[in-house]
Amino acid sequence: MADEAGMLRMPGGVFRMGSDHHYAEEGPSRLVQVDPFWIDETPVTNAAFARFVAETGHVTTAEIAPRAEDYPDADPAMLKAGSAVFTMTRGPVPLNEPGRWWDYCFGASWRRPWGDATTHEDLPDHPVTHVTWDDAAAYAAWAGKRLPTEAEWEFAAWGGREGAEFAWGDELAPGGRPQANYWQGRFPFENLETDGWLRTSPVRAFPPNGYGLYDMIGNVWELTADWYASRTAPQIPCCTTVNPRGPAHSEDVLRQGPRRVMKGGSHLCAESYCRRYRPAARHPQVTDTSTSHTGFRCAKDV
Repeated sequence: MADEAGMLRMPGGVFRMGSDHHYAEEGPSRLVQVDPFWIDETPVTNAAFARFVAETGHVTTAEIAPRAEDYPDADPAMLKAGSAVFTMTRGPVPLNEPGRWWDYCFGASWRRPWGDATTHEDLPDHPVTHVTWDDAAAYAAWAGKRLPTEAEWEFAAWGGREGAEFAWGDELAPGGRPQANYWQGRFPFENLETDGWLRTSPVRAFPPNGYGLYDMIGNVWELTADWYASRTAPQIPCCTTVNPRGPAHSEDVLRQGPRRVMKGGSHLCAESYCRRYRPAARHPQVTDTSTSHTGFRCAKDV
């Protein structure tokens, strides 16, 4: 049901969250109940984020030079405003070395999402990127909303379907037609662009799910309200968890800093590398880090 401007009302209910058949951090699978809630029909776009910045004067993390006292081990030459931009490699590289395809690009931000002459004004209906969790939370507060919990996000992403391999069914590309913006070809050096897009796509470029929501899968990862833990607690056999939240604080892994959960995969997820274009998939994002494939959408209580 649509009523709130640009939002759809989710009915709430019980569903099976997580998966025991893919990446370890998705398990264990468990029954979860969420109350009804509102969620944005699409990810927040460049045009919408521009209105927020024009009204509030908000400066994103990517537009502020890192401070030496916060990053004492950093090369001083790298302490300039910028963000991580994906760069296709010239050939095969080890897939456990993401530094091969991520460049910290000076000047890259939501205003220059690809780190080149392309601006947000050239891509008004594409999802905003290069935002950190704090940037997303600031936008949500301005809009009178909040970020969705991981459970709310996953419930919405299934679109009323449950138990399938993907949000749209058991086949990744029915009839050879991609149902979302993800990577086709050999990552990170060959993108066949079967879906029609090399990078991000307009937020309504692919069919909506069963709830009428667009881009819940692919295009950009979406930040959620929950702190990240690599494994969730096993379900108590007698009970269904109601409106679950993540841990009280983030795991600190290898001193990377606090991390939040992001969901849905992005245009860089590939069969050969990152099969996270599924509702149950999840990934950590360091709260002070922004990239060219991370965005968000907002939620609101009923």
